Amino acid sequence: MESRGVPPGPYRATKLWNEVTTSFRAGMPLRKHRQHFKKYGNCFTAGEAVDWLYDLLRNNSNFGPEVTRQQTIQLLRKFLKNHVIEDIKGRWGSENVDDNNQLFRFPATSPLKTPPRRHPELRRNNIENFSKDKDSIFKLRNLSRRTPKKHGLHLSQEKAEKIKHEIINEDQENAADNRELSQEDVEEVWKYVILIYLQTILGVPSLEEVINPKQVIPQYIMYNMANTSKHGVVILQNKSDDLPHWVLSAMKCLANWPRSNDMNNPTYVGFERDVFRTIADYFLDLPEPLLTFEYYELFVNILGLLQPHLERVAIDALQLCCLLLPPPNRRKLQLLMRMISRMSQNVDMPKLHDAMGTRSLMIHTFSRCVLCCAEEVDLDELLAGRLVSFLMDHHQEILQVPSYLQTAVEKHLDYLKKGHIENPGDGLFAPLPTYSYCKQISAQEFDEQKVSTSQAAIAELLENIIKNRSLPLKEKRKKLKQFQKEYPLIYQKRFPTTESEAALFGDKPTIKQPMLILRKPKFRSLR
Repeated sequence: MESRGVPPGPYRATKLWNEVTTSFRAGMPLRKHRQHFKKYGNCFTAGEAVDWLYDLLRNNSNFGPEVTRQQTIQLLRKFLKNHVIEDIKGRWGSENVDDNNQLFRFPATSPLKTPPRRHPELRRNNIENFSKDKDSIFKLRNLSRRTPKKHGLHLSQEKAEKIKHEIINEDQENAADNRELSQEDVEEVWKYVILIYLQTILGVPSLEEVINPKQVIPQYIMYNMANTSKHGVVILQNKSDDLPHWVLSAMKCLANWPRSNDMNNPTYVGFERDVFRTIADYFLDLPEPLLTFEYYELFVNILGLLQPHLERVAIDALQLCCLLLPPPNRRKLQLLMRMISRMSQNVDMPKLHDAMGTRSLMIHTFSRCVLCCAEEVDLDELLAGRLVSFLMDHHQEILQVPSYLQTAVEKHLDYLKKGHIENPGDGLFAPLPTYSYCKQISAQEFDEQKVSTSQAAIAELLENIIKNRSLPLKEKRKKLKQFQKEYPLIYQKRFPTTESEAALFGDKPTIKQPMLILRKPKFRSLR
């Protein structure tokens, strides 16, 4: 079942909970069951519920295919605790659910969670304060009278060119009137520009619902942009904020396994598991997640962009959001993602868990130390797992410094310094990210396109084998035989008859030659 889509906004995790519970109640098949010589109608077993819910979560874009069966069981336990379901005798409130034949049913009404409402006065104050802060930054002396009064994110190309032409002319006359910008002005420009870009990328009318502008600290953004190594990892001036030396050593050991496992390291059985447990304990003991409690709503809202046709949008949005983090958090996130990504792709990595693969273990272990809410949220683990999975696959792009942001800020500061703009939006002459949105298709259409695309690629591979003249005939026969075994339908479509296959090799039907018949000599009688 596809996700019906929860729009961006506050308390998105609560809205997702309501969506999942509603879908589960509407779609879970109910039937008669017999237990202890007694029949019960309109119920289901725990195992059946796990099967159905597991399918629902894996096909929901908010959670994705990384969801495990154990996580599904955990969610079913939370359903019982919150009276979304009850056992056949009407009991609920505990988390006594396992993947077995225990019978459950739906209560008369499954309660939906009500998102807490923010006080209207507080919301209005936040908007007014942000507007006042925004306007106060850009009250400049000697403003150009020809500055347009249009408010918005960017100007039309014609007007932009006109203003640039006017600026060039005025620069020659008013070069001495440049305004000295304070450090506070510079910081506020960074803050405003990144929020404008983030709002544009997400395509929302306002960011106020998902982030409080007062939480954005421009010093963090500036530091994360300027202080990086050649690999893009943040360099901390204060080493006391960095990872402890023993944690760094342990992370390097597993990230570079087995090359880093030299003769100085012990090589006893289970050594790599102990090293991994040491790293996990450190990150799980951190006082708050790496993405911080205050940005929880922001990152949860971006999770709704994690769909195939919106992947580029999600990467760019996460790239900006991760710049908002305190530098020590960003550095730890960068090093953690590099390590778990390398470990997941390392075929030489010994098995670290008896029941889980390396990738699933990484997501299960580190998801809550990357993203979680200050208050307990029932979908925390699933949402965090989805985000960590995406970060693992795209961490190199997400955690790099965006050059367009630096360019936009420099242009903005230059126009402010020369007094050519009055409103912050008028100064964003650097191009904003542009996206082409495809029409969303159904899951069935997506699967059909995926199959047809895959089959076309495989058919092309077959043609390459056929037309490869440098391939010895014997080797070509062998490869075609193997291809026929793996993809019989595609092979049959290309060679519908044995004659068409024989024509490829120039073979002619073999006709057995008649055996040489020798006439037996006639022996004459001696008589």
